[in-house]
Amino acid sequence: MIPVTQPFLPPKGEYEKLITRLWETKWLTNHGEYVQQLEESLEEYLNIPSLHFVNNGTMALHLAIRSLGIKNQIITTPFSFVATTTSILWEHCEPVFVDIDPNTLCIDASKIEEEITDRTEAILATHVFGVPCDVVKIEEIAKKYNLKVIYDGAHGFGVKLKGKSLLEYGDLTAISFHSTKLFHTVEGGAVINNIGQGLDETIKLNRSFGFQGEKYYSVGINAKNSEFHAAMGLCNLKYINDIILKRKELSELYDVLLKNRFQKPLISNEIEYNYAYYPIIFNTEKGLLQVKDLLLQNEIDTRRYFYPSLNKLPYIEKVSSCPISEDLSKRILCLPLYDSLALEVVEKISEVIVGSKVSSLV
Repeated sequence: MIPVTQPFLPPKGEYEKLITRLWETKWLTNHGEYVQQLEESLEEYLNIPSLHFVNNGTMALHLAIRSLGIKNQIITTPFSFVATTTSILWEHCEPVFVDIDPNTLCIDASKIEEEITDRTEAILATHVFGVPCDVVKIEEIAKKYNLKVIYDGAHGFGVKLKGKSLLEYGDLTAISFHSTKLFHTVEGGAVINNIGQGLDETIKLNRSFGFQGEKYYSVGINAKNSEFHAAMGLCNLKYINDIILKRKELSELYDVLLKNRFQKPLISNEIEYNYAYYPIIFNTEKGLLQVKDLLLQNEIDTRRYFYPSLNKLPYIEKVSSCPISEDLSKRILCLPLYDSLALEVVEKISEVIVGSKVSSLV
C-alpha cells in the first residue's frame, strides 16, 4: 500500500548519537538541553521571536487560548482539522463559524465583521494546507474590535509571505510537529509568541503545572515534551530544506501529469510555499469517491482533508450555515506526498486518475 504520507527519518546513527548522551546526563524531560537547543534553532530557522516547544499541536492551541485569557466567543473556520474546534470547546469557549474563501480555503476575512458580537474575544483561523489567511484584513479587524488573533499554523512550517515567516503573524500561532507533518519531532508542537516577553512567562507557567521551583502562580497543565522528541527535531531540522525541495519536485510532477485537470487552492506569487500537501478539488463528491476507490484498488491511499465541515460536528450546539465549506469539504482529496515518494509512483497515481476520466475542469 502506498500511504498518503510518510514521516522523514534522519540517518539512525545521528539520532543514536544524540540520545546516547541522555544515558549520561539522565535529563530526559523538564526542559532539558535538547529542548532548549531545539527552541533556539527553530526560532533562528523560522525567524520568529519566541517559540515554546510542547507535546503536541492540539495542546499548543489549548495553551494559546488559555494564555490569552479568552473565555467567550472565538470566531473560527469550519474547514480545518477537528482540533481547531475542539480546543475552543475544551477551553469552555464558544466557536462562531465563518465560511471560507473558495480560492484559498482559509476563513473568508470579508465575512468576519458581521459575526462579531459584544462577547467576541478572538479570531482563530487556520492557514489551510500552508496557504496564508488574509492576515492583513484579519489584523485590521482585530485592531478595530480589540480582538486577539490566534493562527492554527499546523501546515505553515517554512512558509513565507512577502519574505516574512507566516508564523510571525497574529498574537500567537500554534503549530504541530506530528510525524505526519513536514517537520516533525515524532509527537510535538509549539506555541509561537509574537506579543512579547510578558506572555512568554504565562505560556511557560501554563505549560508546566503553573509553578516554578517551589512557587505556585496559576492553574497549569503538563504540556512539556521530552529530550527524545527534541533530539528527533534537531536531527530533522538539518534536512528540512532538502525535504521541501523534494516535495516541490513531486508536486510539480503531479501538476504536469494531471494536466491541470483539477482545481487547487490558490497560491499567490507573494508566497514562498512549503508543499505540505497536494490537494485536488473535484466537481462532485461522487467523482471524488470514484477516484478514491479506484486508487485504493491500486493500493494507493488518499485522505479527505478536511471532512466533514466542522460546523456540522454532532456535538456543536449552535447551528450555523457555512455552505462553501460544507460543499468543498466533500470534494477535496489529498494525494500521496512525502519526500521518499518515488517519481514513478507519482506517475502511477496520476495515470490511474487520468484514466478515470474524472476531473473538475471539463
